[in-house]
Amino acid sequence: MLSLLAAPVFVFLWSTGFIVARAITPYVDPNMYLLVRFTGTTLLFTVIAVAARAPWPKGRDIGRHLFAGALLQGVYLGSGYWAVAQGLGVGIMALLGALQPLLTAAVAARLFGERLSPRAWGGLLLGLLGVALVLAPKIAASGAPVAHGAAHAPEWFVVTTAVLAIFAITAGTLYQKSSLAQSDIRSASALQNAGAAVVALVLVLALGEHRFVASTTTWVSLLWGIVMLSGVATTLLVWMVRRGDASRATALLFLAPPLAALESYLLFGETLGALQLAGFGVALAGVLLARSK
Repeated sequence: MLSLLAAPVFVFLWSTGFIVARAITPYVDPNMYLLVRFTGTTLLFTVIAVAARAPWPKGRDIGRHLFAGALLQGVYLGSGYWAVAQGLGVGIMALLGALQPLLTAAVAARLFGERLSPRAWGGLLLGLLGVALVLAPKIAASGAPVAHGAAHAPEWFVVTTAVLAIFAITAGTLYQKSSLAQSDIRSASALQNAGAAVVALVLVLALGEHRFVASTTTWVSLLWGIVMLSGVATTLLVWMVRRGDASRATALLFLAPPLAALESYLLFGETLGALQLAGFGVALAGVLLARSK
């Protein structure tokens, strides 16, 4: 049952990350939000692991888990949020994120011998095309205002940071296929979220972020982020990568931006045209092909 539910639950939860990022913008600085979120998830999994008497990683494996979490969530989200705050279009950032399954497949083939069929590779490319169609209107209107009082970094540095975010989540995902896969996922999640929290703390201090306006939206977004995004969604991704091919698991990420566009239409009244609906269908077809055996 868990195997059947994992994919749709993961896609839905992962897609809501885009919605949460938009919701918190008026209330909390991005890395301040991430710091509280990762810290909360660390405490959550610590309580779960202790209550279940789960074994904890020892020795060097502790550092490996901290590093994996720093890459998978800390560097990925911290860099991505910062790039968008500096003016990189949200659509462009989401499209860059859609390159991650292709990058994962290419690296996994060399490191772990995960061989994809031509049909699966075609599915990955089709998924990327679908995401591009969904995001086309946002990319055409790309560009976001720089946060008030923020120093505008050079464009090349912003783009480089965004690309770094994609390499970080790819490396963090593939690292789950190493000896870390032998660790109990509950204690491992506690350590990996702690690693992400360290990155967020460094970015908060380096960027001078301090804005935190207590509101219903703030607390709901934090609760959702702690339990559902860093808690359930990221753990499901790690679980799926551990159990099977990393490329097949990450192919599901193609569905997140199209679903987020639908959610934005329902929640915020954003436009959703025929091109975007067609892109959703293309992305779904690509994922089905990429995940077929």
